Amino acid sequence: MKIALIGYGKMGQTIERLALERGHIIVLKATSLAPVLPEHLKGADVAIEFTEPTSAVKNIFSSFEAGVPIVCGTTGWFGRLHEVKEQCNENNGTLFYASNFSIGVNLFFQTVHAAARMLNNYPEYQVRMKEIHHLEKKDAPSGTAITLSEILSDELDGMDGWQHADEGQEGKISIEAIREGDVKGTHEVLFTSGVDEIEFTHRAHSREGFALGALKAAEWLQHKKGCFTMTDLLKTEHT
Repeated sequence: MKIALIGYGKMGQTIERLALERGHIIVLKATSLAPVLPEHLKGADVAIEFTEPTSAVKNIFSSFEAGVPIVCGTTGWFGRLHEVKEQCNENNGTLFYASNFSIGVNLFFQTVHAAARMLNNYPEYQVRMKEIHHLEKKDAPSGTAITLSEILSDELDGMDGWQHADEGQEGKISIEAIREGDVKGTHEVLFTSGVDEIEFTHRAHSREGFALGALKAAEWLQHKKGCFTMTDLLKTEHT
């Protein structure tokens, strides 16, 4: 598989190493934050994009125009998701997007979903969240944290969306977003009552889990059209 890497920071370099180990070929390494143009993607079977929110949508649109499937690991642009899906359909394009490509994190999503469903019957437990990422992480809270808040909001009565930890709105899930050192990613969901606390934590030890998930998505995406997420990939892996 011929891969165009859009974004060649620490994540892009990890993806490159794992891709070569899996027998793939890297045909583009775009290191600039400037959006990639359709002609840059010539000869690629798939693009894997890890850049910044301000560049991601333009890169996705370029892939549609070039007719190249794209796996997008950038977060912070999901407010334009409806527009992107419309462009995908109009251009007969292919997009795989996720707030987190780690298999472990996506299993964590399912665990939190089940826990929230049970704990909804016990209103004495109040929920809050904490997430820690490296200093280069631009969005705070992260896309993963926002996905967790959406899962919790869907299951917990009286909860609708999230807020920063220093805000005090009723009915919003508080997220403490910390940026320090070279932390790969830690996410905590805490249910606290007057007598105890239940904590669910996912702690990434390296970038390889995210990079491998993105590569698996790129491999799975071949010969498909439309918009897909990790839910689609995980369903097929277990059927």
